[in-house]
Amino acid sequence: MIIKCLLVFITSFVLMEFIANFTHKYVMHGFMWYFHEDHHKRTPGFFEKNDIFFVIFALPSILLINIGYFMGYYLLLSIGLGIMAYGLTYFLIHEVLIHRRFKFMDRLDNAYFRALIKAHQDHHSRITKTGCSNFGMLYVASSYLKNVQ
Repeated sequence: MIIKCLLVFITSFVLMEFIANFTHKYVMHGFMWYFHEDHHKRTPGFFEKNDIFFVIFALPSILLINIGYFMGYYLLLSIGLGIMAYGLTYFLIHEVLIHRRFKFMDRLDNAYFRALIKAHQDHHSRITKTGCSNFGMLYVASSYLKNVQ
């Protein structure tokens, strides 16, 4: 059962990149642009309307962790933990490394992180909801990796 839970955890983590990419492209840059727009424009203050998406993504994780733990459905617990681990990774990459909203980590300097930052900068080069690219977080196109060596 432990191996199965570990595989479900890893699969959930990996699938979250595709879910985040889809949600970013079609929801955040679609009908929920109102909440995401301030993330593409500098606004005063620490918080952004865009931060609501942390809550939206956290809710299924919290629900699955609680149901899985308290009712003994360990595969659901594994899915919830996989979503949570992706959320933590997203926070560290997006909020700390790229946007520097929290200054407790120095920028890591390697080709992968430079490519991630460049791809995200390209995404933010447009302040409208259309015409953007690079909607994922952890996957970086090989063209970015080639250009940051």
